[in-house]
Amino acid sequence: MKRQNRILKAEDYEEPRCLLSGDPYGVTPEVIPVPIQRILRRMDEYMGRKDYEEAERHLLYWLEEAGLGHDRKGQLLICNELVGYYRKMADKEKAYRYGKEAESLLSALSMTESLSGGTTYVNIATACSAFGDNALAMTFFEKARAIYESSEYTRPDLLGGLYNNMGLACAALGRFSEASQFYGQAMEQMDQVTNGALEQAITCLNQANLVEAELGLEQGDSKICALLEEARGFLDRSDLPRDGYYAFVCEKCAPTFDYYGYFLYSKELLDRAEEIIRQSKSE
Repeated sequence: MKRQNRILKAEDYEEPRCLLSGDPYGVTPEVIPVPIQRILRRMDEYMGRKDYEEAERHLLYWLEEAGLGHDRKGQLLICNELVGYYRKMADKEKAYRYGKEAESLLSALSMTESLSGGTTYVNIATACSAFGDNALAMTFFEKARAIYESSEYTRPDLLGGLYNNMGLACAALGRFSEASQFYGQAMEQMDQVTNGALEQAITCLNQANLVEAELGLEQGDSKICALLEEARGFLDRSDLPRDGYYAFVCEKCAPTFDYYGYFLYSKELLDRAEEIIRQSKSE
């Protein structure tokens, strides 16, 4: 009887290549990055012309592609986009679902203390605020604040957006003094940003709402009017590009002007937005 050879060969312990994943067990899968810039550019196009169904289909398609390509960073970015998308679509369940998925990806990537982590926390917090969970939102905002304020690489637009959103959450919680402080910090940061006037216009209107909440319409009338005029000055600047984001800001600001009696200007803003969207669809 011949003695059997007991030396193990690779085929004795390796799993066969999976036809679905393409990777054998125990082998680090190859990462195939998704085209982030192309994804974001196309997303901006869909949202600019309000093609919401295609925007959602676009993101879900690339999220699946990122998963198949083992591109966790791509998955993180797309999950963040989905949180923002579902926030705009008022779909709380899906916004929170992808927010949790984004948190898990941050941990898996060891990025919880990174600037990307801060941006993710801001995104999740903004969704929480949109659905009325402002106390929960503040916990995420504070995580982002700790990251942003401790990093020398934080851009002014990131800090400006953070402070503005923290102001909104504090105002909703009745913490008016803190809200006012955050709005002031937002204005200072956005003054350093190219085309930051659009964000400053939004902050001015948020400040007007804060004055009303704290003082009432009658007592706060002069301050409210001054803030509305300041916001109008920012929106009317001739150096601002009249693009999809400008249209979005016009639509965002119009209801506040209408609420305070600036009916004609509110309509003008909506007309500007409509014209921009019409032109984008014809291109």
